[in-house]
Amino acid sequence: MKKVVVLGGGTGSSTLLRGLKQFPIDLTAIVSVCDDGGGTGVLREEFNIPAVGDIRRVLVALSETEPLVMDLFNYRFNTTSDLEGQTVGNILLTACAKISGNLSDGIEALSKVMNLKGKVVPLTEDNVILMADMKDGSVVEGEHNITLCKKGVKKVYYKESPTPTKEAIEALKSADLIILSMGSLFTSIIPNLICDDIIKAIDESQAKVMYACNMMTQPGETDGFTVSDHIKLLNGYLGKHKIDVVVANSGEIGPEIAHKYETLEQKDAVLFDEDEVKKIVKDIISDNFFIINNNLIRHDAMKLSLQIFSYLLKD
Repeated sequence: MKKVVVLGGGTGSSTLLRGLKQFPIDLTAIVSVCDDGGGTGVLREEFNIPAVGDIRRVLVALSETEPLVMDLFNYRFNTTSDLEGQTVGNILLTACAKISGNLSDGIEALSKVMNLKGKVVPLTEDNVILMADMKDGSVVEGEHNITLCKKGVKKVYYKESPTPTKEAIEALKSADLIILSMGSLFTSIIPNLICDDIIKAIDESQAKVMYACNMMTQPGETDGFTVSDHIKLLNGYLGKHKIDVVVANSGEIGPEIAHKYETLEQKDAVLFDEDEVKKIVKDIISDNFFIINNNLIRHDAMKLSLQIFSYLLKD
C-alpha cells in the first residue's frame, strides 16, 4: 500500500484528507501547531501545550465514527463563563495530552476512540511561537496577529527552533508521496517547512513532492499571487528537493461569487498561469476542482483525491 504524507493544517488539510481517506492508501497527516488565537490560544497559555485546534479538525476529517461524535468534537460553547469559545474536541485533546504526558500519545488515544482512517502526527511537541517579518520592516509575533496584520508577509520563522516529532520524520522518510496541502501558506503550510530536520527528511525521502494549490488568495499574504507564485514561495522554504507536481484549478469561478469574495473578503481567484508553471514543475494536474459549499468556495474533495490517487498509481 502506497504511503502518503500530507503537510498542513486547518480547513485546507481537512478537506483534502476527507477525500483521500476514501482510497486504499497508508495516510499520515502532519499538522502544524502554531495557532494561538481563540479557544486554542487560551488552552496553550493555560496548559503550556502545542495548538490543538487544527489537530481536532484533522481528526474529525479522518474519523469513521458516527456523525454524533463529529458534532460532539466540534461543539463550541456559547456562554458567559471561561468555556466561551471552547470546543469539546480541543478540551478532550488537552486532557488526553495531560493524561498521556504528551500530545502525540494523547492523539493516539483519541484516534482509537474515533476510528481514524489514517494517522495524525503533530509537527512538534514544543509550544512554538510563529514570527513574521513584514514588508514594511516590522516584526509580528504570534500566528493570530500575523493573520490579522495586513502589511504583507515577507517571511516567517519560529521564535525558538522546535524539535519535530520522530513520527513526523519517520513518516516523511518512508513516504511514496508528500503533499503540501491547500491552506494559508504562511500560517498553515510553511510552518511545517521551517524546521531543519523536516527539510532534511524530505530531501532524504524518495517520495515525489506535490502541492495542492489554493484557489483563492489570502489578504496580506498572497495578494495577486498566481499558481507559479505559490510554487516559487514554497520552493524557497524547501531544501534540495523542490515541488515535483502541482494540482491546480483550471475551472472558471463565476463572476457573482468572485465579486463576493473580492468585496467582502478581499480575496481573488488564483490565476493558473500554466506556461510559467511548466517551467518550474515536472508534472501538472489541472481540472475544475471548485464547488460552492454554503456560499463558500471549496475544493471538490473527492475529485481532487481521485486525481491524486490516479497520479500515485501511475508513478
